[in-house]
Amino acid sequence: MTDAAVPSGIGCGACAVAGTLPRPDVPPVAADAHRLRRIELSLPSIHCANCIAGVERSLGSSAEVAGARVNLTLKRVSITAADTPGVEERLIALLGARGWEARPLDSAVLEATRTDAEGRALLARIGVAGFALMNVMLLSIAVWSGADASTRDLMHWISAAIALPAVAFAAQPFFANALRALRAGRLDMDVPISTAILLALGVSVTETLQSGENAFFDAALMLTFFLLIGRYLAHLTRAAARSAAAEVAALEVHSARRLLADGTAETVPLDALREGDTLLVAPGQYVPADGTVILGHSELDTSMLTGETMPAGAGPGTVARAGMVNISGPLHIRVEALGEDTVLRQIARLVESAEQSRSRYSNLASRASGWYSHVVNVLAVTALFGWGLIGGDWRVAFNIAAAVLIITCPCALGLAVPAVLTTASGRLFRNGVLLKDGDALERLAQIDTVVFDKTGTLTTGTPVLVAMDALSTETLALAAALAAGSAHPLSRAICTATADLELPPVGISGTTEYPGLGTEAWWNGERVRLGRAAWVDAPQDKTRTTTWLQRGDRPAVPLEFEDQLRPDAPATIARLRDNGLSVEILSGDTAGPVAAMAGRLGIATWTAAVTPEEKVAKLKDLSAAGHKVLMVGDGLNDTAALAAAHVSMSPASAIDASRTASDLIILGGRLRPVVDTWWLARRARRRVLENFALAFAYNIVTVPVAFAGLVTPLIAAIAMSASSVLVSLNAMRLGRTE
Repeated sequence: MTDAAVPSGIGCGACAVAGTLPRPDVPPVAADAHRLRRIELSLPSIHCANCIAGVERSLGSSAEVAGARVNLTLKRVSITAADTPGVEERLIALLGARGWEARPLDSAVLEATRTDAEGRALLARIGVAGFALMNVMLLSIAVWSGADASTRDLMHWISAAIALPAVAFAAQPFFANALRALRAGRLDMDVPISTAILLALGVSVTETLQSGENAFFDAALMLTFFLLIGRYLAHLTRAAARSAAAEVAALEVHSARRLLADGTAETVPLDALREGDTLLVAPGQYVPADGTVILGHSELDTSMLTGETMPAGAGPGTVARAGMVNISGPLHIRVEALGEDTVLRQIARLVESAEQSRSRYSNLASRASGWYSHVVNVLAVTALFGWGLIGGDWRVAFNIAAAVLIITCPCALGLAVPAVLTTASGRLFRNGVLLKDGDALERLAQIDTVVFDKTGTLTTGTPVLVAMDALSTETLALAAALAAGSAHPLSRAICTATADLELPPVGISGTTEYPGLGTEAWWNGERVRLGRAAWVDAPQDKTRTTTWLQRGDRPAVPLEFEDQLRPDAPATIARLRDNGLSVEILSGDTAGPVAAMAGRLGIATWTAAVTPEEKVAKLKDLSAAGHKVLMVGDGLNDTAALAAAHVSMSPASAIDASRTASDLIILGGRLRPVVDTWWLARRARRRVLENFALAFAYNIVTVPVAFAGLVTPLIAAIAMSASSVLVSLNAMRLGRTE
C-alpha cells in the first residue's frame, strides 16, 4: 500500500478502534478446568491502561479463555485457556481483529529465565544469619554484664549451638566461592571473607572449650550478615537481566503448514521440514522458515528483522524470512533455509556472542578485590606468626589474627558498589529508567559516542498524515471511508487524522481490500482506489511514505505520511553534543528518510539500510577505534547491536528481545533520560570511588590498632559494621536531587 518503507507502529489509537472491528469466528469451546494450558503472547503495540483493559476484555469474550493477565512493562499477556487444537492461533486472530498485534512466545523457553533461585537463597541466608545474630547478641548481654564462670560458659555453649549451624548454612556462598578459587590456584575476595568467618568461629570454639572469658560467635554472625546484605544488593541490580537470546528463541514458531502433492495441507513440526518443501502461510501467521514466495500476494511485517514496521509488499519472487508476519493474503513459500541457517537464528547467535563478550567486562570492584585479598591474608598471617613467635602465646596470637582478618574484611569494599547501585537504581526508577545490569552505570560513565536507531527510538514509529491543508475535503472524506475498512497502519493513520474533522458522509459500496495493493470501492458510479502507486498508475518518486487516492480514470492524489519524531529528541541530541559526546544514527531504513531525520536533528554521521550483522560490525569498528559506545535501539534488528555495545538502552516500547538485551530501559516516551542517566552514571562512579577511598582510609586507621592487639574480634566486627554503614550513607547521597 506504500512506496517508501518508512516505519510505523500501532499506537494507543488502536484502542479507539478496537471495538469497531469484526471479531473472527471462534468455536464455542468451553474452557475445561481439567484441560487448561498457559499461553504467552507478546503484545508489542500496547501502550496504556486502556490497552490492558481492552486486551483482557477481548480475551474474556472467548469461551475458550479461563483467564488473562496483561503485563504492560513486559508487553505480554499470560492466558489460561482450553487445551484445544488451534486455540493459540484463534486467540491471536481475535486480538488482531480487535486492533492489537499479538505474537506467540514459547512459554517453556521463557520459564527457564524466570526463576530467581539465587535471590531466594540469599534472602533465606540473610534471614537465618540475622535471626541467629539477634539471639546470640541477647545471650552475650549476660556475658558483658559480668556473669560468673558457669553462667558464662553456658551462654557460650548455647551461642555456639546457634552460631555454628547458622554460619554453616548462611555463609555457604562465600565458602563455595573461596573453595573454587583456591582449587583454581587464585585468591579472590571470598577467600579472606571465609577465612575471617572460620577463624572467628574457631577462636570462639577454642575459648568456649577452655572456659575463656571471650567468645566471638556474634562477630562471625555479624560479619556473615552484613556480607550477605552486600551480596544480595549486588544480586538485585542483576535480577532483571534475562538472556536476550532466549527471548529471540521464544519468538520462533514450532510448527508449519506443509502443502502436499494433492494440494492439501498438513501441520508438521518445524524439524520435519526439508529444503524445497512448500509452506502455506495464512494471514496473521509467522513465516516459519526462510524461503521465497512462489504463489499469492500479501504484505509482510518485517519489523522483527529490520526494525521497520511498515509492511512490505509480497508476491512471487519475494524473499520471506523466519519471524516475519504475513498480514493480509495467503502465501505459498518454498523453503530454502531451516533451523540454524535462518536469519532469526543468526541474530540469536549474534546476541549470545555479544552477551558473552560483554560479560567479561571487569568492573572496579573485581579489579580492586584482585589484590586486596592478597594484602588481607598477608596481614593476618603476619599478625599470627608475629605474635605467636615473639609473644609466645598462640592463643593471643590467634585472637589478634582473627581481629585483623575481621577488621580488614572487605565488607565495606563489598558494599561500596552495591550500595551505590541500589541507590542509583531507585533514583533512576523515579526518573523513569529501569537499571538491569549493575555494571552498566560504570560503563555508561565512560562513553564518548551515542548511536541511535531511528524508527521507534528517535521516532514514535507511528505514521502521521501530513500536508492535509493541500487535500480537499472530498479527498479526505473518501480516503477516510476507504481506510475505515482496513487494518493497515496507513489506513489507521488516516482514520486518526480525520477523526475530529467534520467531513461530509460518503456512501461507498462494494469495498474490497486487495492484499499488498490497497482498498477499492464504488462511489457515485465511479471506482475509487486507495493504495500503492503502481496500482493506481501514479509516479513512484516520493521521498515520504505515500499512499494514493484515485477516482475513476483521474490522476491519483498523494496522501503523504511522516514518522512522528519524539518531542524531546532535538533537545536531547543537542544536550548530548553540548556535553562533548558524538552522536550517530544507525538504521535499517532507506537512505532518504534517514538523511531527512539526521538533517532535522543536526546529526552529521548516519548510516542507512544496515542489516543486524552490519550494525554489530559498525559498533566493533567504533570500539576498535577506541570509542566507548552507548547504543539506543528498540527492534529485533537492534538486539545484537544492543548486546555488543559498551552499554545499551531501549525504550519501553521496544520488543521483548531488545529490552532484555539492553542494560537500561526508558519507561516513558521521552528521550531526555538518556542524558540524565549519563549524568547520574558519572556521579555514581564518583560515589563508588569515594566509597573505595573511605574503605581504604578505614583500613589504614584500624589495621595498625588491630595489629597491635588493642581490639578484640568482637570490637573488630563492630568497627567493620560501622565502616559498612559509612559507605552506605555515602551512597545514599546519590539519591538526593542536586
